Amino acid sequence: MFTKRLLLCAAVVATLGFSSCQQEEEITNKEEASQEVLAQIKALGFSNQNVQKTEGGYVVEGDIFLTENDLTGAHNTKALRVGESEQYRTTNLVNAGTGREITISMDASLPSSYVPALDEAIARYNAEGLTITMRRVSSGADISIVAAPRSARYLASAGFPTSAGDPHNLIKVATRYIGSNPNQAWFATILAHEVGHCIGFRHTDYMDRSYSCGGSYSNEGQSTVGAIHIPGTPTEADPNSWMLACIGSGQNRPFNSNDKVALGYLY
Repeated sequence: MFTKRLLLCAAVVATLGFSSCQQEEEITNKEEASQEVLAQIKALGFSNQNVQKTEGGYVVEGDIFLTENDLTGAHNTKALRVGESEQYRTTNLVNAGTGREITISMDASLPSSYVPALDEAIARYNAEGLTITMRRVSSGADISIVAAPRSARYLASAGFPTSAGDPHNLIKVATRYIGSNPNQAWFATILAHEVGHCIGFRHTDYMDRSYSCGGSYSNEGQSTVGAIHIPGTPTEADPNSWMLACIGSGQNRPFNSNDKVALGYLY
């Protein structure tokens, strides 16, 4: 699905945040992004609606994390687009070479019930026979999963790979929304979605996030991080992709056939 927010629908920030079915509860006394920051976000090609200020930067488009350096640095990459709802990647990808292991850790302060969901998310990737493999470790990981700030208004967030070819190093999860004992398949989908961002995937429906989130048409923007169509993925809407912006409460989205094509093409 979807750094980005996963929306949670009562009946999906990794958006995966909260869907149009149920808007997240309001946080009082939250710090708003300045008009200058909103202009910078828009200039980068991201949506500057519902921007959430958080530790170290801002969460945009539900679960994509941008640092202060992202806003002020020089960006020259271009987006390429075909169709409206397909699998897309960022310009930067993980440098996998002939094979690379990506380690992932779960902060010990998080509920122990989160670990099986992470193991399931890792197993989903490893089952695909990619040039990247994943393994859970206790510390020193390439990607660390930590608790989001108490004031977070997203379900989970992550970023995109670095220009040096490394995965984004942090996934933040909001325990106040996820709970202490979440549905394992649902939470595994959320974690797999955020890992997808870390290795270079954008939202499948980034051109119109209303497809999975509901509401009116909403284009996330092509962005200077790139929104490059992955060959072999469909030009029509894909209702079950793990990288859709929003997900229903308790919903499980293992990789579908188009997701597998996208993963196999990149890695």
